[in-house]
Amino acid sequence: MAQLIKMQDYISRYEQDIYRYPTQFAKLKKQQWDILKAAYHTGELNQLYSQPDVMETLVQDDTPHEEPRGVFNKVKGLFHRSDKQALEVGEQQIPNPARNENVFSLRFPSNLANLDELKQNFLNQLLRFQMKWGSSTLREKSFVDQSFFLDERLRFFLQRFPDTFLVLYKPIFLLKNAPVEVDVIILTPVNAWCITFLEAEEDSAFIGSSDRFWVRRHHKYPDKKVLNPLLAVNRMGNIVSQLFELYEVNLPIKKVVLSRNGYVDYPETPYDIDILDKRTFPEWFERMRTISSPLKAQQLKGAQALLEYCQTTSSIRPEWDTDNNQAEGKGHAAP
Repeated sequence: MAQLIKMQDYISRYEQDIYRYPTQFAKLKKQQWDILKAAYHTGELNQLYSQPDVMETLVQDDTPHEEPRGVFNKVKGLFHRSDKQALEVGEQQIPNPARNENVFSLRFPSNLANLDELKQNFLNQLLRFQMKWGSSTLREKSFVDQSFFLDERLRFFLQRFPDTFLVLYKPIFLLKNAPVEVDVIILTPVNAWCITFLEAEEDSAFIGSSDRFWVRRHHKYPDKKVLNPLLAVNRMGNIVSQLFELYEVNLPIKKVVLSRNGYVDYPETPYDIDILDKRTFPEWFERMRTISSPLKAQQLKGAQALLEYCQTTSSIRPEWDTDNNQAEGKGHAAP
């Protein structure tokens, strides 16, 4: 399962330590799946989940410290930083409510038909877990648009790709004080993929050109103009390229226009852009799924470079706010 390191302007645990959390997620996932699979084969799945305290101990987040941050927006402007080094993670004592929070709790129906059904349920629960890590930290949280929980494209990227794939989904970059939202960036151990969707009704045909608009054709519907997707994917590629150059990241950048359920007719496609439609997507998809390389240093360095310039909007968790208020009250108490 791919890892959601950034979604829109929501705060992400990966922003705190990109070199730790990807490995921690893979470890927790493997640990939990091994436990579930063993319990399934021995017929002890129900007994396992009748002991919630035991399960919570097994999957408890063990993060001891986290970088202190402001209460609300964290923003960074491109070329406005004097220091390109990664932010140091400051040590902060975590209140008891956050320390005891179970961020990997899984629940399953008792009437699972087979191991494949258990695995699919496991992936569905992991999606919730990823959404949590992609929108909160132990100290802060963002308020997530509920539509993301039903977003088919987000689910597709997260559930169908390996653990070593790092996904930025509709991130908002703050470049020279101007917010720019892009589509999808996937960092694999070998490439950075900038992906723009071009999808409509099943079997739609898109007629490409160098104009600002393309034409979508379908045998059941009238022709319709759609914005040229090359504009979006080129803008995204330029942002990634600029940040990689700034941070000296050596990771090849690939630009893709993706139409999983339709066809694209554009013979003059630029050499540096791949167009994947219903004819070519399956082969690319299977090739991506077979990438077995572990996480790479340049991949993580690239992720950190991108996260440094993503806009983040968040608020302090209530338990932290209460704890801070109590501390302030004690500090100003009369002798």
